[in-house]
Amino acid sequence: MAKIIELPVITSLDLDSDRTLENLKGKLDGFVYAGYDKEGNEVVGSTFGDRREILWLLERFRTELMGQD
Repeated sequence: MAKIIELPVITSLDLDSDRTLENLKGKLDGFVYAGYDKEGNEVVGSTFGDRREILWLLERFRTELMGQD
């Protein structure tokens, strides 16, 4: 079996979603997620119960993403 070495770099390439979630295990207090399931359906959710906090986080992250090249 090949040995896979993960580098701590930022990339514009798509990442494996299962591997990414596994690497985040134990590192986050909470999160918001959005994506597509294996059938192509949109999926969105959060570990936060307060929808105002979720929206606030999404807007902050949107602003950050819009400022990146």
